[in-house]
Amino acid sequence: MAAPPLPEVCEAILLSEEQIRRRVAELGEMLTRDYAGRELRLVTVLRGGIVFLADLVRSIDLPLHIDFMAVSPYAPGRGGVVRVTKDLDENLEGKAVVLVEDVVDTGLTVNYVLRLLRARNPGSLEVCALLDKDVRRIADVPVGYLGFKIPDHFVVGYGLDLRGRYRNLPYIATLREDALASR
Repeated sequence: MAAPPLPEVCEAILLSEEQIRRRVAELGEMLTRDYAGRELRLVTVLRGGIVFLADLVRSIDLPLHIDFMAVSPYAPGRGGVVRVTKDLDENLEGKAVVLVEDVVDTGLTVNYVLRLLRARNPGSLEVCALLDKDVRRIADVPVGYLGFKIPDHFVVGYGLDLRGRYRNLPYIATLREDALASR
């Protein structure tokens, strides 16, 4: 089956559906090996991480649980404060936890979520990120499992969006500059 055509707002495909599929399978194999004999808890932050999480779960051959958080980067009148808008449903105390992220760029939100998770006393806590834009890093974030390092481009597809659209593209594409100007 052919990939859907590149939307007009996109400049080029950065990572193909096949590249993503292969790398997600490799990450699943690594997690299966590293957490053998343990029950794993995968946590993702909605909404961008859901597509990556869904594929990653199918690549892991272990008993596991999934859970979700939603965070808002800031609320009007509250400055740059990150706040939780949907909290976890499960207790993480003593559990092997992996935070599954779509993209780590500045690291500020991921760092905040890691602090929240550490406060729940997991037995272990790692980050598995599909994409890393380390040139934008402000907060140091330890990424134990990494899909791809990418250049500092705004990207869409495979869960990543522009104004709520393009999450369903099976590849990751860069945006044209004029599309960004109107975001």
